[in-house]
Amino acid sequence: MLFPDGVIVINKPAGPTSHDIVAVMRRALRRSPVADGRSTTKVGHTGTLDPLASGVLPLVLGKATRLAQFLTSAEKEYEADVELGVSTTTLDRGGEVVERERTRDVAALTRDMIDEAVAEFRGTHLQQPPKYSAKKIDGDRAYDLARRNAPVRLQPVAVTAREIEIIEWSRNRLRLRLVCSAGYYVRSLAEAIGDRLGTGAHLAGLVRTRSGEFTLDRAVGLEMLEQAPQEAAARVIPLSDLLTGLPAVVLTVEGTVLASRGGFIGVAHVAHVQGDGPWPQSGRVRLLHPDGRLVALAEPRAGLLHPGVVLE
Repeated sequence: MLFPDGVIVINKPAGPTSHDIVAVMRRALRRSPVADGRSTTKVGHTGTLDPLASGVLPLVLGKATRLAQFLTSAEKEYEADVELGVSTTTLDRGGEVVERERTRDVAALTRDMIDEAVAEFRGTHLQQPPKYSAKKIDGDRAYDLARRNAPVRLQPVAVTAREIEIIEWSRNRLRLRLVCSAGYYVRSLAEAIGDRLGTGAHLAGLVRTRSGEFTLDRAVGLEMLEQAPQEAAARVIPLSDLLTGLPAVVLTVEGTVLASRGGFIGVAHVAHVQGDGPWPQSGRVRLLHPDGRLVALAEPRAGLLHPGVVLE
């Protein structure tokens, strides 16, 4: 198999959907040399990226699909271009212009006004998801309802913007760097800033520069994936290098066999705690084979470690 289990970080261009990128990856896998001429390797992503956005889109391959739920919840980092003075139906440049009453002209804005408006959205607050979003309402996607002009009732969601930095402001263009929680809609931020300023606004451009531990400098372009699959396969991040922020214990050979069967792990089954740390008492723990391979993710229970996601 050319592509090993793990994560390949794609530098998604603006235009294709995240599902389109997954389809490109599946085609690359089908072209990979396998014994029966077919590939059954599973492929998934760790959180969608809007079609008009570009940047980091991590794809999980093979056994790494079992870790997608943990990778999806990681914080994200973006560079966003906000156009002030123009509102749209979709809150980004792909929508139709919406005429709204403005309380302030863009020409009247000052840097202090911009600073105060942006500062309001740092930290944790309730955010209204866009009606043109993939959120489901009674089984229907919100964007499908919106396109049919049906009522779209989405409840505000608590989100966190750990950092919002103004990179540049020039007339009607505002460029921001944003570090935020999973599930954060940068389109909604653009609209909210426009409402706060009284000018209206929409998201004119968006680049995701980081998704959890995955950054643009580790990303593969679609050209490499389609034209140089061997080179792309060499860039796959192996299972042993994922979720490295979690504590880890190195198992004995007997412990590895027990963990691979979902059995509880005690001190006798552990060669050592990585980094000579204490025995884990809470949270998730990586269970490693003596050679460093990731065997499972476990959670402490009554002094033992219970494998919840088994990879071996």
